[in-house]
Amino acid sequence: MTTYSQIFIQIVFAVKGRQSLIKDEWEIPLHKYISGIIQNRGHKMLAINGMPDHIHIFFGMKPNDNISDLVREVKKSSSAYIKLKKYTPYNFYWQEGFGAFSYGQSQISAVCNYIENQKNIHLERKFREEYIDLLSKYEIDYKDEYLFEWLE
Repeated sequence: MTTYSQIFIQIVFAVKGRQSLIKDEWEIPLHKYISGIIQNRGHKMLAINGMPDHIHIFFGMKPNDNISDLVREVKKSSSAYIKLKKYTPYNFYWQEGFGAFSYGQSQISAVCNYIENQKNIHLERKFREEYIDLLSKYEIDYKDEYLFEWLE
């Protein structure tokens, strides 16, 4: 039997300690590596971008996977990749946790545009504000002590 689905997910997670460790010189290879992980699991990559301290990933999700397992693999494999390539002299780890937000077909273009314009968005808006706005927009109850570490 064939399964039909339309599931579009944006995932957001941060570098441990919110350190600005993702450098321009290796950001694109990192994004390509993460895109490969997602596509190898059968998902359709739509957009990926971020800042030196966090990343946004937007993809069409196959229903036979689990978001937590996918994020765990992305974090573990990309951390190992960064260490293998010696992109940073610092210990690189992703923070625990992530945000996952779902969208409809009509929102794909707007979300892709939003993610592609992260650098401009963060000229005026801090990550904390952006993330809390997403949680509020989706009416997600949260406790400050369980959010990412904020260095602002």
